[in-house]
Amino acid sequence: MLYHLFEYLKNNGYDFPGSGLLQYISVRGIACNVIAILTALIAGRCIIGWLRKRQIGETIRDLGLAGDEKKVGTPTMGGLIIIVSTLVPVLLFGNFNNVNTILLVVATVWLGLTGFMDDYIKVFRKNKNGLPGKFKIVAQASLGLVVGLTMCFSSQVGFYSKTQTESEEITLSELGDSFTSESGQAKIAPSSIRNEAKTTIPFVKNNEFSYRSLVPFKGRAAEIAEWVLYILVIIFIITACSNGTNLADGMDGMATGVSAIVGATLGILAYVSGHYGFADYLNIMYIPNSGEITVFILALVGALVGFLWYNSYPAQVFMGDTGSLALGGIIGVCAVLIRKEFLLPILCGIFLVESLSVILQTAWFKHTRKKTGTGVRIFRMAPLHHHFQKENPDALLQSPRRLQHENKIVVRFWIISLILAVLTVVTLKIR
Repeated sequence: MLYHLFEYLKNNGYDFPGSGLLQYISVRGIACNVIAILTALIAGRCIIGWLRKRQIGETIRDLGLAGDEKKVGTPTMGGLIIIVSTLVPVLLFGNFNNVNTILLVVATVWLGLTGFMDDYIKVFRKNKNGLPGKFKIVAQASLGLVVGLTMCFSSQVGFYSKTQTESEEITLSELGDSFTSESGQAKIAPSSIRNEAKTTIPFVKNNEFSYRSLVPFKGRAAEIAEWVLYILVIIFIITACSNGTNLADGMDGMATGVSAIVGATLGILAYVSGHYGFADYLNIMYIPNSGEITVFILALVGALVGFLWYNSYPAQVFMGDTGSLALGGIIGVCAVLIRKEFLLPILCGIFLVESLSVILQTAWFKHTRKKTGTGVRIFRMAPLHHHFQKENPDALLQSPRRLQHENKIVVRFWIISLILAVLTVVTLKIR
C-alpha cells in the first residue's frame, strides 16, 4: 500500500523526497523481489517449524525409487511460503488501480486455497486422493472464466498494434514529449487502443493471430462467437498450466526452479509489452497497462528463490498442491494478460512434456490392457522425470546406466527450461 499512500500524499501536496521513485516499475519490481526473498527466508523458517510441530508431513507412495524413504514425513503445504512471500511485497508496492494486478492476486489466492484444501484433506483427513479432481477443474475453470470475461469487457486490457492501418500508426518521433523512456507509457489516442480477441504467435511476420479467423460466419454472431472461443481457450490454458505445474512437482526443487525461470521470462515479456519503446522496436503489441505485471512477477520470482533455499535437495519442505496449483495458474493468467499464450508450449515445455507423459502412459496402458489383457507402459514411470530416476537398490529391476540421481535430473531440467526461455524471447524477432 506504500505506492497508493505516497500517491495520496503527493496529490494532497506532500511530496516526500525520493517518493517519486515509486512511479517507476523497475524500482518497485526490484523492491518486490528483494522483499519477497527476505520474506520467504524468514517466513519459511517459521512455517516449516509450525508444520513440523503439527507433524504435517508428506506421505510418499512406495514407487521403489532411490531416496523416497527419506522424504516420508517431510513437511508439505510449503506453498504457503510462496503465497505469503509474493503477496506481502505486492501489497506494499503493487498498483491496485491496475486490473492486471488484481487478477494475479485473485489467481494466487483462489488456486492457493484450492490447493490448500487438497493438501488439508490428504494430511488431516488421511485421504491420499485429496480433493476430487472435478472440484479442482471447476476452480481452475472458474478462474479462467473470470479472466476471460475481464479480457472481454475491461478497458484496461486493450492493446495498440503496429499492424493496424497506416492512418492509425504512430512512431516514437511523433510522440515527442508524451513518451517517457523509463516508464515506457505513451499517450496514444483511446481510439487507437483496441480490445480484440487477438494474441501473439511465434515465427510469423506480423506475429499476431485473431480468433475471428476461426469463426466461419460474419456479423454480430461472429463477434460473439469470437469472444466465446477466446474465453474457452483461456479456460483451457489456465487449467492446463495449473495441472502441468502440479505434475512437475515430484522432485526436490524442480517445479520451483522451472517456475522461477518461466516467471522471469514472462516478466521480461510483460515489461517489453508495456514499454512503447521496446514494443515499437520489436514490432509487437503495445499493452499500456501490462508493465504492472512485471512488479508482481518479480515478487513471485523472489518468493520462489527464497523457497528454493528450503526446497532444494534434500528438501526441508514440499510446496504441495497449495503451491503448485497456484504457480501454474499465475503462469497461465500472466501469459493471457500479455497475449503471449501461444508461446507457452515453448516456454513451459517442461510442464508440457510432463503432462503429455502422463496422458500417453495412461491412454496406452488402458488401450493395451483392453486389447491384450496385459497393460503395456511407454515409460518406466510417469510423470516423465521419474522415468530417468534411479531405482532403490532393493528394487527387483536392474537400473540401466542412463538412470540418474534425482538432483542431476532436476538440474538438467532447469537447464532445458533456460534454453526454452531464451528461445521464447528470441521468437519475438525470428519471423
